[in-house]
Amino acid sequence: MPIRILPDQLVNQIKAGEVVERPAAVVKELVENSLDAGATRVEIEVEQGGLGLIRIRDNGGGIAKDELPLALQRHATSKIAQLDDLERVASLGFRGEALPSILSVSRFSLTSRTAEAAHGWQVGGAGTLDQEAPQPAAHAPGTSVEVRDLFFNTPARRKFMKAESTEFRNISQFVGRIALAHFQAGFTLRHNQRRTLDLAPALSQAEREARIAQVCGEDFLANAVAIDEQRMGMRLSGWVGLPSFARTQTDLQFLYVNGRAVRDKLLAHALRRAFADVMHSTHHPAFVLYLELDPALVDVNVHPQKTEVRFRESSRVHDFLFGAVHQLLRRLRPEPEQHHQARFAEASPPPQQQPMRYATAPSPSLALDAREPPVRLENTWAALRPESVAASPQPAPVTTVSEEEYPLGHALAQLHGIYILAQNRRGLLLVDAHAAHERVIYEQFKRQLADGQIASQALLVPERVALHEDEADALEARSDELRRYGLALDRLGPGTLVVRAVPPLLARQDIANLLRELAGADQLTATANHLGEVLDAQHRVMADMACKAAIKANRRLSLPEMDALLRDMERTELSGQCNHGRPTWVQIGMDELDRLFLRGR
Repeated sequence: MPIRILPDQLVNQIKAGEVVERPAAVVKELVENSLDAGATRVEIEVEQGGLGLIRIRDNGGGIAKDELPLALQRHATSKIAQLDDLERVASLGFRGEALPSILSVSRFSLTSRTAEAAHGWQVGGAGTLDQEAPQPAAHAPGTSVEVRDLFFNTPARRKFMKAESTEFRNISQFVGRIALAHFQAGFTLRHNQRRTLDLAPALSQAEREARIAQVCGEDFLANAVAIDEQRMGMRLSGWVGLPSFARTQTDLQFLYVNGRAVRDKLLAHALRRAFADVMHSTHHPAFVLYLELDPALVDVNVHPQKTEVRFRESSRVHDFLFGAVHQLLRRLRPEPEQHHQARFAEASPPPQQQPMRYATAPSPSLALDAREPPVRLENTWAALRPESVAASPQPAPVTTVSEEEYPLGHALAQLHGIYILAQNRRGLLLVDAHAAHERVIYEQFKRQLADGQIASQALLVPERVALHEDEADALEARSDELRRYGLALDRLGPGTLVVRAVPPLLARQDIANLLRELAGADQLTATANHLGEVLDAQHRVMADMACKAAIKANRRLSLPEMDALLRDMERTELSGQCNHGRPTWVQIGMDELDRLFLRGR
């Protein structure tokens, strides 16, 4: 077959395969054009999931009569004029391929009016432009685009579309996603003549909160912390969901770079690492985050649908995002009764005030002792039945300590050898003793590691451990590294190691089982090609060590011991979750208890 130049219509249809993947992609291109035109109101109407009709109407700047036919030509755009513009793209759309591509696979009309024009003008066609000369049309200032019978002339493409409900759900999700980045505009969405979304412009902080709640749900706002960090010429603002609000899917992850919604592997990796210590590997964090940086440092010309970006200095961006979120999480402290208030610049969308279960605080030193005197709680202790509660005898009367000093309150009893029951000003607190102690020990290990050396205790009788030869090889190769964790090993034979010293907290633990787990972790460290991944592997080892050393179920604790653990939790970073992402405590408020017993009714 001879080489030939493809007809323009066929080229546009090929491009449509890249740009117009499905109805939601059409909505995306057209709504982005509306926002680039300065629209403060965008109305979206679809039928049959977008395959029957997509109509976008806005009140933007409009398109002049003479430019309407040009808007439907390939590579025609008002958003870039030279190479320098391409290297500093600040608009949402710029390729100049969306409109001709959409025209090539639909029955299409474009109607627009500028503020200076007496009336609007219209062009359109089915697959190709019907006529060059625009026709007069009644229209308010702004632009309307109507797309009917999408893929009518490419039936093979139409066969790949999903069910109507699925296609519309994709459209609805896109509208919610873009609305979170453009508070200055109002959005309405209709499907089959029924209004499904109505978002007024959100200019004040309260209006922004209302929009976030409408798109993400009230629960997200009630379980999120505001963030606003600036350094290295970058700014990160928005909301970060608490680790306890972890999701089984990524449905509440909204990330924007200079106002553009993106799904970027580099940024996703940074956020996964930031949550690694507080979230189970099968769960996902929730967040609405806005990253702002010099447009010259971001290449948005990577993907036809503009959902991916490339950073000029990717490591700096990765470290900034990781560091900002990681440090925010580490500053969280249990504060069940507090309401956190954070103020942000007007351009930043985080909420002005919201209830929290945590508040931020500087990182204190760690301690583990039982010196805090327990508060005497009259009547409450005696009301708990001994067959369901294991606890030490009631201590002698002591000077009452103010409960306001301690967010997690004071211990009442131990339930079934697992949970600590505590009273604070807000009501009843339930603490998983093992999970909480595990976090305290883990953070202590990490602190000692950061200071250079984890304490080591020599064994009076060294312990011989039989392993597979490859496991012994792996541990011997890492003997210097393991010494930093307080483990001193020697090789006695092909499959035999002798343990001469361990961290004091592990002196009574199953050392053989721990060593097998450490041998399995060797591959992670050996193949890690990033310093952060090596550190993550080290932390996983310490997390396993902390889990083995923590309080076990059915261990009886005295009231001073339980109070000491509560105080350590208040001083410990990330104490709201154990090393595996499980919550360590739950607050039950007095209002909830009153409802259980129908008080006040």
